Amino acid sequence: MEAKSVWKFARVTPRKARVLANELRGKGLEKANEIMQMVPRKSSRMWQKVIDAAVANLEQLKGSEGLDRDLVYVKEIRADGGPTWKRWLPRAQGRAYRVTKRTSHLTVTVAER
Repeated sequence: MEAKSVWKFARVTPRKARVLANELRGKGLEKANEIMQMVPRKSSRMWQKVIDAAVANLEQLKGSEGLDRDLVYVKEIRADGGPTWKRWLPRAQGRAYRVTKRTSHLTVTVAER
């Protein structure tokens, strides 16, 4: 049995989020939590929330059977690009520079072994 959770429009670039996603892929729940606590990145806090939501969804699906957290692992994890916010920054001599603020769609699927 597996469960999925998605955080859409997360304010982190997909490239930076994928660095941590590649480390978490295939790891058990306990090992993934250790990695996220040790990595000082903004995306680690975001991944933590998405994984917690996916585990809660899995508990909801299992119902009265109960969930053995030792058997739960990160089956699929990905950071897809979301829409880019376009902003303008004033520069010298009346010019304006474009600033792109990228967003991501963070997706996690957890399952029991």
